[in-house]
Amino acid sequence: MDFRKGHDGLAALVQSVLKEDPFTGTVFVFRAKRADRLKILFWDGSGLVMAYKRLEETTFTWPAVRDGVMTLNRVQFEALFSGLDWRKVRALEARRPAAAE
Repeated sequence: MDFRKGHDGLAALVQSVLKEDPFTGTVFVFRAKRADRLKILFWDGSGLVMAYKRLEETTFTWPAVRDGVMTLNRVQFEALFSGLDWRKVRALEARRPAAAE
């Protein structure tokens, strides 16, 4: 991916390569070849938002990509964005109570 792309270029990439709709609120994450930079694109309901992050001393641990797409839950995404190894982070699973106490 050409990391010089802006809002419109990334949205076009989402449509043409990933065959997804960039205007659904889904968060799309793109990594630079050096793995120390991310671009994030999402629709917030009123416009496209693009964020850029560069790590200073490490690289992002990148998930396995299947069919051009990776899937992370919210906790894993937050770990990835923080520069942590997202594979070692687990969300707590709360059991649904049978009845109110």
